[in-house]
Amino acid sequence: MKQIRTIGLLVGLTLLSATGCVNIFERLSSFTGGYSGGTRAVVNPKNFVSLIDNPYLPLRPGTTYIYEGKMAEGFERETFEVTQETRVILGVTCVVVRDSVYQDGKLVERTDDWFAQDREGNVWYFGEDSKDYDNGKLVSTKGSWEAGVKGARAGIIMKANPNPGDTYRQEYFRGEAEDWATVLSLDGRARIPLGSYQNLLSTKEWSALDKPPKYEEKFYARGIGHIMTRHVTGGHVLQLVKINRS
Repeated sequence: MKQIRTIGLLVGLTLLSATGCVNIFERLSSFTGGYSGGTRAVVNPKNFVSLIDNPYLPLRPGTTYIYEGKMAEGFERETFEVTQETRVILGVTCVVVRDSVYQDGKLVERTDDWFAQDREGNVWYFGEDSKDYDNGKLVSTKGSWEAGVKGARAGIIMKANPNPGDTYRQEYFRGEAEDWATVLSLDGRARIPLGSYQNLLSTKEWSALDKPPKYEEKFYARGIGHIMTRHVTGGHVLQLVKINRS
């Protein structure tokens, strides 16, 4: 998944999280599957359910999350729309989430992301159809991938029972999509326009394609989902400002 653009310093933001070093080990095998932790796992359609209700990443169709912030290039607004649409990948029915990014009112990126939840409660990421725009014209589809196509494999976007130190691959398409995440804390705090939150899940996320890595710290509230992203270098922040439900 493309790293969410991180923007504008958030005034009055309070963050508490644990940090640490984690060694990443990947054990490869010959079958087509996804990633659970650093180990490739078989994608069995029978192990998936139709509802995504993980407390840290509930994806209820008809819900749109709106994020805003300020960056050097201008004001940025992102809409994360959980649609009524589905897409079947490797026999698994995935929810389509439409993620649109605007800078100073102009569309710069639109991505359809494909998610599904297994019976244990892990939310899997099965790929994305990504498009970049410049002055209204499509200029790139780099970063697009689909599990099971050209060696791409599904990953875990949110664990059922995250614990500090857990490290897992979120996606894999060699040379195009290689994101990882590490759980930092379960007791983070943040103050955003929608209110003050405690006992947040915080993660450190990065792409293995970036040299050196560009780390992001993300915060998730139970029953709501992703509420904030902070770029580790520079302190730029993307914050949840509104939730629309139909």
